[in-house]
Amino acid sequence: MILTGALVNAAAIAVGAIAGMFGGKLMPDRMKTTIISVLALITIGIAVPGLMGSKNPLIPILSLIIGTIIGELLDIDTAVNRFGDFLRKKVGGRGAFTEGFVTGSLVYAVGAMAVMGALDSGIKGDHAILIAKSVIDGVSAVVFGSTLGLGVAFSGLTVFAVEGLLALLASVIAPYLGADVIAEITFTGSLLIFAISLNILGVTKIKVLNMTPALLLPIVLCLFM
Repeated sequence: MILTGALVNAAAIAVGAIAGMFGGKLMPDRMKTTIISVLALITIGIAVPGLMGSKNPLIPILSLIIGTIIGELLDIDTAVNRFGDFLRKKVGGRGAFTEGFVTGSLVYAVGAMAVMGALDSGIKGDHAILIAKSVIDGVSAVVFGSTLGLGVAFSGLTVFAVEGLLALLASVIAPYLGADVIAEITFTGSLLIFAISLNILGVTKIKVLNMTPALLLPIVLCLFM
């Protein structure tokens, strides 16, 4: 089913947040730090297989360069963060539930892994990225749930709506995409996922959101190359 990955991701966030409400505060800080490192390694493991399939390396190279230029001109990362700050200010006086819902929605529904995972679900019927994202989100939701409460669990609904919609849209265009296009999208997306892992480890502070337009460019570039 096309929506399986999105559904699993939403459920993992809900379960993790609820677990965090009851037991997250018992987890030592050093354990949280180690688990974050493990999550980064899992993310690297997700990215590596996708880096094997490119048949024309020039396509992902150009996609990333052109896509990043577009993303930087639009400054997607800053726009999303400003929107998040705006929402937090608006709901700041409305209680912890709303704050947890808004924070969880922004953290889990926006990002290259959500986009790439939804595309994989819709185009290839492969839910591996979203299921792996579910593990990462579920564990981090324990931490968020312990501090922000039940609203984080309900942010899973936002995740399901966003990822589900992207997967459904991707399934509509999937019949018109050849195997070469899918391979180049996968390669490009895998590079972005690898960048996420470096951010999780604190090695870099790459603005991955500004690179997400690159995911669409292989569709165009494969027509000419």
